[in-house]
Amino acid sequence: MIGLQNAHGELWKALYYYRYVRPRASRLPGIKESSIVDSLRFSSKLSKWLDDESLVKRGKGTNWKRQYKLRHNWTQGSCAISEIEVAEQPSFPPLLVFMHESVVFMADSSDGLRAWSSRGERKELARIALPGVKPGSAPNPPTSIAVDAGSAATDDPLVVVGFQDGSYSMYKFHHPEGRFTHRYSHAPSTNGILSAVAVSLPYLLTMTATQLLSLYSVSVDVESPPRLLYSLKSHTVWPPLSLSIRSSAQYITAAIAYALPTYLSGWTVGMQEMRLTMDGELIVSRLASAIDQHFRPLTFSLNPSSVLPTPPQTPHPDSEESETRQIHSKPSTISYTHPYLLVSHPDNTLTLYLVSSTSTTLSISSGSRLWGHTSSVSGAHIGGKGKAVSVSTRGNELRIWDLEGGFTSSASRRRLATGAMSVQIRPGTPNKFENDFEPVTEVMGGRSTGLRLALEHNVDDLTATRGWIGFDEESVIVLKEKGEGSQALVVYDFT
Repeated sequence: MIGLQNAHGELWKALYYYRYVRPRASRLPGIKESSIVDSLRFSSKLSKWLDDESLVKRGKGTNWKRQYKLRHNWTQGSCAISEIEVAEQPSFPPLLVFMHESVVFMADSSDGLRAWSSRGERKELARIALPGVKPGSAPNPPTSIAVDAGSAATDDPLVVVGFQDGSYSMYKFHHPEGRFTHRYSHAPSTNGILSAVAVSLPYLLTMTATQLLSLYSVSVDVESPPRLLYSLKSHTVWPPLSLSIRSSAQYITAAIAYALPTYLSGWTVGMQEMRLTMDGELIVSRLASAIDQHFRPLTFSLNPSSVLPTPPQTPHPDSEESETRQIHSKPSTISYTHPYLLVSHPDNTLTLYLVSSTSTTLSISSGSRLWGHTSSVSGAHIGGKGKAVSVSTRGNELRIWDLEGGFTSSASRRRLATGAMSVQIRPGTPNKFENDFEPVTEVMGGRSTGLRLALEHNVDDLTATRGWIGFDEESVIVLKEKGEGSQALVVYDFT
């Protein structure tokens, strides 16, 4: 019996590789759909190469049938939907949300810092009051939140909350015990509101409303005060923006991606990057932008009807007036996970940029326009492996994007032209995963431009998003506001 189970698992493993790993391998630079790809076999080495090493866990087998089903549901946009009510009244400033390793962290003035599970019972795991938020005291609401980006392998991630007075506090979240512990609070600053934070131990990156970018060194045990390493003052950084910290074997890279207004070209994106040694010594600080006067979205060279239907009263997408409006609209959100920089716009579109960062150069490619939404895009988030999720302002349309490889190859352009770059999330769609070994030639994904209201799927009157969206391997979570002002996290479960 054990032998049969193992054989069954190996069959699902091979099918998973053929359906989902091999296509990704063929899109990597230097590898073409040839005998080289045909000779590839699923292995721990290949899995790590494709950033899927979590599927091959030491001492723990992967349920390959479940994994195949999960990926199948993602490509179809098929999921169940539920909601978690998190606030009875609207908060000001808006409730802050951050998703990390199946835990959703929230912070606001009334309920403090909370942690909710996005899986299983989806219950509140822990909460702690925030400093300075007390009856009778001067208002000092939280304005930014981040979780240690390097804590995927630990049950005790570090959570950082920034405040209106420029201060910030650090907390350890002890997942197994279901509690927070306060570790450190930084004094208020005269530099203004702390508008964004990012943390990847042993580094912390902060950005103020007065455009002051600061990089700190943080002790791993967070017992001693952070040490300020560098501060950079800017006069060109406009919201929205995205902070990131990533590390390699040789150095640490801290970056800020931001909206950048230009005199002739309207809005584009810019980036400031600092590269440091592992000891915190600055190697280089550099700037880049995506300004290109001759930039034309890739989709304008395609048949517009295959990308987004144009209402009769709307100018044809090839017209100069339409192109100008689409290129120059101000971004509504920016999400940066190297090398992908994804920008959402109020004109129903997104723009994808590819960032190239080497030891000698930093550059941002010309943007490629992404069509598919039928209303203003209020939020977008890009995760690992080039997967992204976006949501419309009214909360009635969500799309999953497969952006891996960008648009540098002819295969990627074909995927964009046929609509295979994205699929619309369809809550409540019956799961078509019926036949254990359905043909591998079945078309993955699909595309639809019709509006799918959440009201159609037995969810309360959740009508507007608050601009936040996050996802992990199993679910997408969106912060929405009900008609009476209360707020809820809507969970789209792909398991």
